[in-house]
Amino acid sequence: MSQQPSAAPAPTSAVATVSERHDWWRDAVIYQVYPRSFADSNGDGMGDLEGVRTRLPYLRDLGVDAVWLSPFYASPQADAGYDVADYRAVDPMFGTLLDADALIRDSHALGLRIIVDLVPNHSSDQYEWFKRALAEGPGSPSRDRYHFRPGKGKNGELPPNDWESIFGGPAWTRVTEPDGTPGEWYLHLFAPEQPDFNWEHPAVGDEFRSILRFWLDMGVDGFRIDVAHGMVKAEGLPDLGSHEQLKLLGNDVMPFFDQDGVHEIYRQWRRILDEYSGERIFVAEAWTPTVERTANYVRPDELHQAFNFQYLGTHWDAEELRTVIDRTLDAMRPVGAPATWVLSNHDVTRHATRFANPAGLGTQIRLAGDRALGLRRARAATLLMLALPGSAYVYQGEELGLPDVVDLPDEVRQDPAYFRGAGQDGFRDGCRVPIPWTREGSSYGFGDGGSWLPQPAGWGELSVEAQTGEPGSTLELYREALAVRRSTADLGAGDAVEWLRAPEGVVAFRRGDFVCVANTTGESVAVPAHGRVLLASGEITEAAGEAKVPADTTVWWTRA
Repeated sequence: MSQQPSAAPAPTSAVATVSERHDWWRDAVIYQVYPRSFADSNGDGMGDLEGVRTRLPYLRDLGVDAVWLSPFYASPQADAGYDVADYRAVDPMFGTLLDADALIRDSHALGLRIIVDLVPNHSSDQYEWFKRALAEGPGSPSRDRYHFRPGKGKNGELPPNDWESIFGGPAWTRVTEPDGTPGEWYLHLFAPEQPDFNWEHPAVGDEFRSILRFWLDMGVDGFRIDVAHGMVKAEGLPDLGSHEQLKLLGNDVMPFFDQDGVHEIYRQWRRILDEYSGERIFVAEAWTPTVERTANYVRPDELHQAFNFQYLGTHWDAEELRTVIDRTLDAMRPVGAPATWVLSNHDVTRHATRFANPAGLGTQIRLAGDRALGLRRARAATLLMLALPGSAYVYQGEELGLPDVVDLPDEVRQDPAYFRGAGQDGFRDGCRVPIPWTREGSSYGFGDGGSWLPQPAGWGELSVEAQTGEPGSTLELYREALAVRRSTADLGAGDAVEWLRAPEGVVAFRRGDFVCVANTTGESVAVPAHGRVLLASGEITEAAGEAKVPADTTVWWTRA
């Protein structure tokens, strides 16, 4: 456990300096910071909160509304911080609670909101409750806060059921009891170091309501809920009856995911959040079989937003995109929630690399593909995403057009899934390589002491320094797109698009006076010129009321 003080600094009043725009989250652009890979302030090769704080002006100038921080809690780092040992302390590798307080205050002073990760499905095996459960043995009240069960078989040598870990292998680990004998098994849907809480136990709910208040009193503007579809398990923990269960995720309601009981938890949490001023929000990481089931998480008395993983997994194909956009808007409209759109995050191959490869390879790819094609499609996909009604998420470095680093040597990899040989592919390190800030330096401006994952040669030419002020650079495209989005009344919040007739392979829609056209084909297409060009991801030509849109290019027009 951390040796930092357990009490938070005095509640911040800086939230009042953030614009009190009503329902800001309905059209917010939220930037994901993966702290260990963003900026290193002390030269130890690992990013930290002070590093993030020093780069806040960059994020303000980029034009985003809020910053979502991946976990920085005290943790043994068995799963990059998603194994939390103390929910009220900052891990020393990232700083202290005072650093978190300064980051929140400075963000608010710059007009940025802060969203922090919350990990309620499981704790670290170093969490005080779990250590006590092991020490106290079978039948102890502490074990009721987790899922401890006797094993099957003559001597309890088999797991209690057939559930499989998302990281591969059984979702159960057998413990050695205090007397040295093989004993009960405990459930962990992820790594063995991440035991699942038993949300049927009232103490678990009490603890997390207290954790919410701790960070709300610190001044955070919201929470991204990790594994929001987890927590509640089907009564009796029934066998699933099949193997290779990871392939079923996202296709069926599982006995350990997307159970209806999670929604009462979120109704309780929403009542807490609504006690606080400043329009604080919840964002769900909810992997569900359909976008319609995702909508259940954002009903008016539950959460505010849910990630749109169906959109993230959609290929660069006009028909597929139109289908997912329609289904998303249709699903969110009845519950009054904004749609969200996302192309990359810390768990999937960056979209500049996904789009560089043939469709159908999934969201974790170890192939570089056609770099020029991938970047061209990524730029076009970004303008399409930012034109859609609702809120958008940007993963750090995508504004630089960064590809995944697909050739990391096996000996430097740190993704825990990689070492388990099953389950997830384990190639998430490629999207987590520290981002470049400058053309030169030991880590291209990330810090003075190298970086925890090696950066590729040539990284400096993709840096913030190299792209700033460079006409046509991906960074300047993002800056301009976010500025236009903010200043254009027909962009941002909304729940519908008006589809326009367009050539095959082209996505075209209108929102008031605004028109977006995205050519997903490999050839130039001719379309009507829809007014004044606001922005384009590539060079277009116009003549006699017609526009020639190059392959894999998106254009924004306005009639105003």
